[in-house]
Amino acid sequence: MLSLPTALARAFAQLTDPAILRVLAKSMLLTLAVLGLLGFGAWYLLAGVLDRWDVSYGGELGALVAVVLTAIGGWLLFRLVALAVLQFFADEVVQAVEARHYPAALASARSIGWKEELRNSMRSTLRAVIANLVAAPFAIALLVTGVGTPILFLLVNGWLLGRELQDMVWLRHAVRDDSAQPLGAPLRFVLGASVAGLLIIPFVNLLAPVIGAAAATHLVHGRKGTRHAN
Repeated sequence: MLSLPTALARAFAQLTDPAILRVLAKSMLLTLAVLGLLGFGAWYLLAGVLDRWDVSYGGELGALVAVVLTAIGGWLLFRLVALAVLQFFADEVVQAVEARHYPAALASARSIGWKEELRNSMRSTLRAVIANLVAAPFAIALLVTGVGTPILFLLVNGWLLGRELQDMVWLRHAVRDDSAQPLGAPLRFVLGASVAGLLIIPFVNLLAPVIGAAAATHLVHGRKGTRHAN
């Protein structure tokens, strides 16, 4: 049975794997491109509004405000953007880890059709929406504490991330409609909270989604008793 620290250590150790480096490069570039487009859109809209109101230096002021909003919005939305981007490359991360450590599991993995992918994505989105809607009133009330709101969002994101990362791996090997979860709720939460914590650290947050997917691969196969190749 593999522990979370061991899984994370193996995930970090594989960051030099060419297959992982390719995913990192693609996911980083796409994530930064999405955030950049959001910033450009904010600048364009604000400049237009300020010009319409005849505000002097509307373009320059709009650009400045857009930079500030992009920095703040990027910080808040990075987790959502990064994980949404990783969904496009999740299979590549899982396959790279399985190819190196669990070749038998890679050989027996099933292909997930687009209908099942869509259904799983909708379930994940619904969980995220419901969890955030439930947490929002409490987060607002906890603003006066200074630390309560970040802690609450860490707890919520830990729960959401743990489930998402587990499913990236497990659904490739689960029997269709199998409801059994390979990772228990406490382990899923600790995994998700660990990755959520990495997502708030500058520069490390660019690596966090890939590290999370790789660590989840080790944990799922460790709980399933899959034989390690090394």
